[in-house]
Parts: sequence; structure tokens; C-alpha cells
Amino acid sequence: MKLFCLALITALSTVGCGSVPQSSRNPSTAAVDLRQPEGPSGLSEQTGWHGRKFAVATAHPLASAAGVEMLQAGGSAVDAAVAVQLVLTLVEPQSSGIGGGAFLLHHDGQRTVAYDGRETAPAAADETLFSKPDGTVMTFAEAVVGGRAVGVPGTLRLLEMAHGDHGRLPWARLFTPAIRLAEDGFPISRRLHALLAADPHLRQDPQARAYFYDRAGQPLPIGSHLRNPELAAVLRRLAHDGVRAFYEGDMARAMVDKVQQHPNNPGTLSLADLAAYRAIPRSPLCSVYAPKAVEAPRRYRICGFPPPGSGALAIAQILGLLERTPAPTLSFADPQWLHYYSEASRLAFADRAQYLADPDFVMPPAGDWQSLLAPAYLDSRARLIGPQTQGIALAGNPTGEPQTLAAMPEQAEYGTSHFSIIDSHGNALAMTTTIEDAFGARQMVNGYLLNNELTDFSFTASDGHGRPVANRLAPGKRPRSSMSPTLVFDDDSGELLFSGGSPGGAMIIHYTAKLLYALFHWQLTPQQAIDLPNFGSLNGPTLLEENRFAPEFVEALKSRGHQIREINLSSGLQAIDKTARGYRGGADRRREGRVMGE
Repeated sequence: MKLFCLALITALSTVGCGSVPQSSRNPSTAAVDLRQPEGPSGLSEQTGWHGRKFAVATAHPLASAAGVEMLQAGGSAVDAAVAVQLVLTLVEPQSSGIGGGAFLLHHDGQRTVAYDGRETAPAAADETLFSKPDGTVMTFAEAVVGGRAVGVPGTLRLLEMAHGDHGRLPWARLFTPAIRLAEDGFPISRRLHALLAADPHLRQDPQARAYFYDRAGQPLPIGSHLRNPELAAVLRRLAHDGVRAFYEGDMARAMVDKVQQHPNNPGTLSLADLAAYRAIPRSPLCSVYAPKAVEAPRRYRICGFPPPGSGALAIAQILGLLERTPAPTLSFADPQWLHYYSEASRLAFADRAQYLADPDFVMPPAGDWQSLLAPAYLDSRARLIGPQTQGIALAGNPTGEPQTLAAMPEQAEYGTSHFSIIDSHGNALAMTTTIEDAFGARQMVNGYLLNNELTDFSFTASDGHGRPVANRLAPGKRPRSSMSPTLVFDDDSGELLFSGGSPGGAMIIHYTAKLLYALFHWQLTPQQAIDLPNFGSLNGPTLLEENRFAPEFVEALKSRGHQIREINLSSGLQAIDKTARGYRGGADRRREGRVMGE
């Protein structure tokens, strides 16, 4: 196996060495916007990490350090997660924060719980929210900037619930690192500077402009010391009074005023919406995966987030479909493997568009989400994979009954951050957290940014035949999400093996599936798996990470009918796996994360 892995890594280097001139790339004719959630900001050096006691993998070194500080103080994985999220609100404001929502998958050594802190639609919002007076649908840019797309934030309620169940340190102690950084300041990173420079909307908000930019409207230079006394004051209140202070009173009023009084694009968020918000503990969605064509076969139990999350189902479908093709016998260096992967992706994304939505509003097919993973159903779907691409796949039908729902048209999804933590007490978690687009709704209040999460609902509520879209907007509904926090166990012993996930909009599903497949089939380390080129299909063009695939590799896919788009695919994978000697970790060199621990 060692010889196979060395050969694979060598082959992957060959795949990645090709640099295709911009002029030779084929533009897509697909209507969907393939702009990625956050642009590139250069590569960071990542060599992988090893430790014995505990591990924290986050999107920013200061956030990882805050998590380690909590674990060294005797805290749990959830204690570390609270500290990490609060610091990310400050140092990675483009991706997540207390103004957004999150999914947290937690294992305490015995039981796994999925904590749902997804934002909800305000009571006064309805399925016409993104319709213009003339009946046409808004563009994403028209919808996102302002108050219109702001959903009820859920991250703090999620953290409060998880801490109540699994915290070991006092609540107020967890705020110390973020308060310290907000008051004393932190250096603006290369990535934050690059995204501030590229964003055309954030400067329009007076508070954000005064905080992030100079008088000429230019982003503050890399390394500038950025202090946030407004956020520090909010965090001190939350540490002392709990999250109720966020959802009621003057802080809630400030959010509502910001949303409802936007001069060009007001929203409907109300004090009643904030006071009514609740996080939900759910059962994880788990599937058993036994990869073929490996020297030491093992049965893995892969647990992810159930609906309104779509990632766990899509990843399980992709992996299950690949096992029904010759893919397990192939290397990533073989274009035929990527052909099979892309075809499996199309089938999974077709089902996702047809069925996935908030389970409190939409019933799963055949009354059970597992119907989409039934062996007979996957057998029938896999038979659609042939030597040439399908182009655009249609959804399957596990029930055989006439379809009553319309497929959701593909639309852009953005934003997000991921972190994974394993503590020394037998607890592990994977948490993916978001404000949706980069810098969310571009509305800053009390030192943090508000989300634009309602744009994750379908902009169109029904098709031309009047059939409703499962993910249409409704009051109190949680929008479908691609966030894919993942925990993996040995199915026979129950032993925890892995925690991981990624940001990246709909591509989160592909980034996470790539990571899992490389670990299971090719026995790569987390860092090696993360470093592989990115790829996938959203049931349209086949997407390849730009400058990572040689021209002959691309041509081989085109010969199978693939429409190729080579674009920036800036994943932000974070991963920790268990070894005989402790833990290994990996962080994505495409961003600025770090794995730390002991």
C-alpha cells in the first residue's frame, strides 16, 4: 500500500502541474453563476500536524489558539468551539459570526447529536420576497445587499444549547480570548485584506466603511492593528447576561432597526422573530460505507447533518454510486475516475434539487430520507452512468409515485467557515458556520455583520405547472444548506476515526467527498487529501480547480462529453483523524487555517 500511495502522490503532482492559459479555457454556457463564495488570497504553507492529546483545526491561527487555550484550561470540545466561533466573528468576518447560523455535529463518546442553529425566515417574509413588482426575479446582487435577505441568526442559540449539554468551563470564561483580541486589536491578514479590496458593496455601509477602510475607501493595509470596541462590549454583555441579551432588548432592537430601516432594500426581521428563535437538536444522518478495492477493507459509519442540511445525503449518494462503478479500481490520476465522480455528482445534485428542504415543512420521499440511499435505489441510479456524460441529470423517484414537487433551479450559494475539534475527554465535534455570502448582507451592527441567509431559499417558489419547490421560502422555515460537518466512526467498534468539513457554498459537498474518498481509498493523510486539486459538478459543467489539471487530462474529459469550467475553487477544508499514536490534522493551504493542539 505504501508503494501505491507514493505512486498516487507522484501521479497527482503530474495532474496538478498543468497550467492552462486563460485564453484556452472554454467559457460555460450555463446560466448559473459559478462565482465562488470567497475569492483567492494566495496559498499558505501547510505541512500537516501530529499530536497525542487533543486537536483544534480552524480557519484562522488566532481562532485555533483560542480553542487550545480552552482545552488547556480543562475545557471540553464545545467550550473550545464557543471560543473559536467568537474569535472567528472578529478575525474572519467575511465568513461567519454571531450574526449568522451554524450546524454542529457533536459526539460525547456514546451519542452523536446534530445541533441545528440554521437561520429562519422572519414571520413577515413569504415566497414573493425576491420577486420584483413586474413579476421578474431579483438578481443575487439585488437581493443580498441590505436588509431583505437577513434571516434570524441562530449561532449563539446553538452554542448556548451545546454548552448546556457538554460544557465544562463557565460560560463567561469562553469569551476571554475574543474580548481580549477585540479590545487590544489583531493584525489584518492577507486574506481579509484581499477580500475587503475585492468587495464592491461593503463600503456602502457607514459602520463597515469606518471599521474596515480608510478615508479614501481603501482597505486598511495588511498587518494593520484592528480594534473592535463595539464588539468587545457586546461580548462582555453576552458573557455576563447570556445569549438572551442578544435576542431581546437593545441589541435585538439595533439589529431590527438596521434591517428594517435600510434605505434601499429593507427587510422584515422583527423583535418577535428574534425572541422566538430556538436551536434544534436533531438525530444525525448516518450511512455505512465499505470501500472496495482496498488492501484492508473496513466498514465506516459516516455521520453528517440531516435536512435542512443537504451535504450528508449528497455525499452518501456520491460515495454509494461510485462503489457501483469501476471507480474504486482507478487512481485520481486517471481521468476516467473523475468522469465517474462527475456523473455520480450530477445524479446526487438532481435529487438534492428535487427533495431537500426543511423537514418541518417538507416530507422526505417515501417518508424517510434514507430512501434516497436504499441499495436498490442506488443500483437503479448507477445504471444511468455510462461512458459519456449525462450533461444534466434528472431526479430519481424512490416511491414510483407522480412527482408533486418541482426541482429547484440551481442558484449561487456562498460563504462559510469550518472547524473540527477533538478534546482529551472523549468528545469530538465538527461545526460549519456561516453568514452566507462574503461579508453577508454587508450590514454591520454593534461590531459584527448580519447574514443574508434567506438567499439560500429558491428565488422561484414553483415551476410553470404550479408545482412547488421544496426549498421555497416560508415564514419560520430554515433554508436548505450545503454545510457538511462530518464525523466518521468504525462501524464495528464505534470508535471515532475522523472529524472534518469545509466552507465553499454548494462545492462544500465536493470538497468533503474528495477528502473522505482520498482517506478511505488512497490512504492519504488529511493534509495530502486536502491538497488534492478540487473538482465537482453541480449538475451542469464539470468544474476543475484552475491551473491544477494538465491539458491532456482536461481533453480526456472533454472527449467524454464534459463541458469544462476551470475556475477558482478556494476550499477551506479542516480535518483531524485518529491514528494509533494520537491524531493527525490538516488545514487548507488555499486559506489561512491552522491545526494546533498537544
